[in-house]
Amino acid sequence: MKEFIQKYQKAIVGTGAVSVLLICYFQQKELSKLRSEQVKVYNVPAAADSLQKIVDSLETELFMAKTMNGRYELALEHLHEVNQPAGLVFQRYMETETE
Repeated sequence: MKEFIQKYQKAIVGTGAVSVLLICYFQQKELSKLRSEQVKVYNVPAAADSLQKIVDSLETELFMAKTMNGRYELALEHLHEVNQPAGLVFQRYMETETE
């Protein structure tokens, strides 16, 4: 075995060197491919920005609706205090006729 290695030492070293070079080449090729795909990922924030704008808009609409609902509840409580029969009529109408 020693004699074989000594006899073909240059061929073995040369084959190893070529193998290492080929591995490096294919790794660099794969890295450049992955780097070019990474550019496509940067397009995602544009979609995320538009979704965030929609969420902000919906939050604003929800806040306005909750505010209006709170005003109606306060007005109904005031109506019960000021004119209880009218408040009961309004509440009964709201609970039974508006569904």
